[in-house]
Amino acid sequence: MSGSSERSYSLRGRVVRDGDTPASSGNLANVITVVRILLAPLFVVLLVLDDGADGPLRIAAAILFVVAIATDGVDGMLARRRNLVTDLGILLDPIADKLLTGAALVMLAVLAELPVWVVVVVLVREWGITLFRFAMLRERVIPASRGGKLKTVLQAVALSFALLPLWQWFGEWIHVLNTVLMSAAVVLTVVTGVDYLVQAWRQNRAHRA
Repeated sequence: MSGSSERSYSLRGRVVRDGDTPASSGNLANVITVVRILLAPLFVVLLVLDDGADGPLRIAAAILFVVAIATDGVDGMLARRRNLVTDLGILLDPIADKLLTGAALVMLAVLAELPVWVVVVVLVREWGITLFRFAMLRERVIPASRGGKLKTVLQAVALSFALLPLWQWFGEWIHVLNTVLMSAAVVLTVVTGVDYLVQAWRQNRAHRA
């Protein structure tokens, strides 16, 4: 979701309809974002209950993750098209993404299906850049790094494939595919994180000049 001209979190205003009047912080786009946040702990519970059995509960958790991560574009598109962008949405939208991907990474590590160092690298990059971006909002907005959208999509695809027990139906070669996808996602995550910091450094130098 894009920025808002006023820093407020009022529940008064438009909820669904388009218009130029202030939008409510409780508008439909933000409700979708909150639902996505609430789906993260449910996803974790399903995987815990499955207990590594790769049964129906794991499949349900994987489908839940796919639905939750796929609706990332829905709330943003709705907010932009109906002019429902709010400060609360700007705050919650990236948090929802990070919670979902973070929960998936941690649970895959708990299930011993993903090295711990991969989880640490990705989470440090994701939450570090997010906190840095919020810290810089008072001074200026630093645009997302090049390839940021591709990184998000690749993470979603890699995690979805890793969560779905496709090897049960298509064979062990799926593990090779999962390794390739996850490796590409990790590399792009690190590269885009470095690119973002380089952009921030260049903007800071230009601002001081």
